[in-house]
This record gives sequence, structure tokens and C-alpha cells, in this order.
Amino acid sequence: MVRLNKIYTRTGDDGSTGLVDGSRLPKHAARMEAIGAVDEANSAIGLAVCALAATPDGTGHAASLTRIQNDLFDLGADLATPAAPDDDFAPGEMTLRIVPAQVAWLESAIDEINARLSPLRSFILPGGSEAAARVHIARASTRAAERRATAAAAQEAINPAALAYLNRLSDFLFVLARAVNSDGADDVLWVPGQNR
Repeated sequence: MVRLNKIYTRTGDDGSTGLVDGSRLPKHAARMEAIGAVDEANSAIGLAVCALAATPDGTGHAASLTRIQNDLFDLGADLATPAAPDDDFAPGEMTLRIVPAQVAWLESAIDEINARLSPLRSFILPGGSEAAARVHIARASTRAAERRATAAAAQEAINPAALAYLNRLSDFLFVLARAVNSDGADDVLWVPGQNR
């Protein structure tokens, strides 16, 4: 159990931050950029949860997003735990890692939602309803987190399941936004060149 008695520590006043293994990195390091972007995506998902919880049939979707928010905290902890030599990224007693089962849950949820959506005839514009627009903001934030995480992975070892999770999450949020838009009926379609 995490226990936070004191919120400020002053240890980061020099521009560094601590990782799970006790090592320190500059706050602008690629790994820290990824952790921060995951936090931003999680916050955007929180706004989507609030919007969905306020709709009559959004409580199930809000519950799914709350589950995902918990997974994103796991993912942040995963990113904050540098790989040891010959690390297989398996979770341990003191090491929290994203596991393939979390990715598989997202894939199953994507398939379930997508099965009831009509096929797309065009790309869609983020919007339709406020709740869907908030889900689209979360999707775009998740894509940004994925870009930061893959940038970090280009420099050092990052759990492949964490990268896969972020990739699937943006797909999940895309189909969820369509589901929230009356199963796609209220999607706003892109009209290429409409305003030329």
C-alpha cells in the first residue's frame, strides 16, 4: 500500500527526480517525459469518466475507464522502474509491470464495442457529444504518451507490454468515442476538401 504522509520533499529542487530503484534522472529525461505524458492521459481520461458518469447509459463505460486509470498508474510505476540487466519485465514482489493480460483485456473490450458499430465511411472529427469529445481528447493524449514512451524505448529498455498497452488504449478510446456517439450514429464525418 502506498502511503504519502508528506507531499513535498524538496529532493527535486535540483531538477532531478527519483525512480523506483533509487536512481535519479533529470526531470526532462525521455523516461520522465513518458511518465508525465501517461499522467496527462490519465487526467484526460478522468475528465471523460466525469462526462460519461453524467450520462444515463455511460456508467458502464465510466467503470471501464476507471479500470484503465488504475492500469495507467501501474504503467507509470512500470516506466519508473528501470530494467535490470537481462530483465524479462515480469512483475515481481517489489516490481510492478504491465502484463500481456492487461493488453488482452483492452483487445477484448475493443472487439466487443466495435462489433456493434457500423463500419466507417470516412475518418471522423473529434466531437459529436461532449462525452465523446472528452474521450477523443483522452485518445489524443494517449497517442502523445505512446510517442513519448517509444522515444524513451529508443534510448533504453522499456517493457514491451507497456508500449503495447498504450497502443491498444488509443484504439479502445477511438471505438469508445464512437460508441458514446450513439454507436457511431452521431459521429461527425470528415469531408475532405470541403472548405476549398
